[in-house]
Amino acid sequence: MELTVGTDSTWSLRVWLCSQIAQIDLAINVIDLTAPDYKSLVIKQSPTGLVPALNQGSFIIHDSLSITEYFNERSDGALYPSNSPDRALARSLCAELHAGFINLRTHCPFTLAPVTPLSEQQSLASNQGVTNELKRIENIFGSARLPFMFDAAGAVDAFYAILAYRLYAYGIALKGQAGRYQESLLNWSLLKQAITLAKSWKAETNHIN
Repeated sequence: MELTVGTDSTWSLRVWLCSQIAQIDLAINVIDLTAPDYKSLVIKQSPTGLVPALNQGSFIIHDSLSITEYFNERSDGALYPSNSPDRALARSLCAELHAGFINLRTHCPFTLAPVTPLSEQQSLASNQGVTNELKRIENIFGSARLPFMFDAAGAVDAFYAILAYRLYAYGIALKGQAGRYQESLLNWSLLKQAITLAKSWKAETNHIN
């Protein structure tokens, strides 16, 4: 199996995290999403022209949620809780992140470079859309059982760990139980590996360029 990923792609990192939890062996194909011709490169690997995309040989899976579900099936359910209510909630939380938090995506883009803390960005500090999304995130994080969202690391943690890193990069430290979950994710060895890997993807493409 080959996973096509992109530099600074949060969804590429989330899928990689899920592959590690599910113990799926992958070859990685990195595309520099800042390159002028990146679209033409991605479209050769993904029918939507988006990353990540998983090439299974006879077929391609081109959506991160679908790739996660495929990994879950290949690993006898390693990515979701074993009981039905928790499993349904986990899928709901993953879907919410997949489709939501548009204000944070827009105003606090993921980056591995240093950024100005959100509190120092006057135009955003009082942005109601950002504020509302942060309240929702605090609510979600506050429901974690610790050290993970449920009883063991799974897709929810893989999805929200990248968000925890993004918040930290912008100087956002949540409080109480939410803060403890954020800190747990930031200290998660697998997230640290993912961030190191993301930096290596960037260095690899910069070297090629």
